[in-house]
Amino acid sequence: MLIVLQYCLLVTLVLASSSLVDEKILSYVEKNYGPVARERLVSWEGLLKLHKDKSEPEKLKEVNNFFNNVRFISDELHWKQKDYWATPVEFLSTNGGDCEDFTLAKYFTLRELGVPDRKLRLTYVKAIKLNQAHMILSYFETPDAEPLILDNLVKDIKRASLRRDLVPVYSFNGNGLWLAKEREQGKLVGKSSRVGRWSDVIQRMKSFNKKTRK
Repeated sequence: MLIVLQYCLLVTLVLASSSLVDEKILSYVEKNYGPVARERLVSWEGLLKLHKDKSEPEKLKEVNNFFNNVRFISDELHWKQKDYWATPVEFLSTNGGDCEDFTLAKYFTLRELGVPDRKLRLTYVKAIKLNQAHMILSYFETPDAEPLILDNLVKDIKRASLRRDLVPVYSFNGNGLWLAKEREQGKLVGKSSRVGRWSDVIQRMKSFNKKTRK
């Protein structure tokens, strides 16, 4: 339990330290990625400010639409790696990423907008039509509710029962790791820190915030 609490605290600290896209971050991004990349982050900051007090359905819609405008590109082409989870700043700065990057960006943005962690799950699924692994963001209005699916393949938010093209495998957030079940929360099987890429992206976000604020 202590390890879980410590890990949740780390996620909270990352969110708190990255809550504002300040001038240091914008200058860093402009220097390394150009003025257009800076403008994408300014738009992201505007989304955070504009929708802070909106309802959760409105937040889901706006965040999903915002990030689905980013181009899809494989890790092999984009990062020259087989599997790389980009931070939201990397995702927007380079204007590209794969399904994990879309999902991470939506998750962290909704957390920053005040959507509780317990309502959000980063969910690995099998995309039947593509015959490959895929990641989406699931939103549970209540613990027993059918989740809503935020996805970069199908642009509109739909209930899980309408996404028969996806077979859930497992899900996680800042609090835990679950074996997924369709339209259900699933069985808790451990800590989200067991997902190595998740731990890595959290640490890189924390390191980036320290670097840009020196």
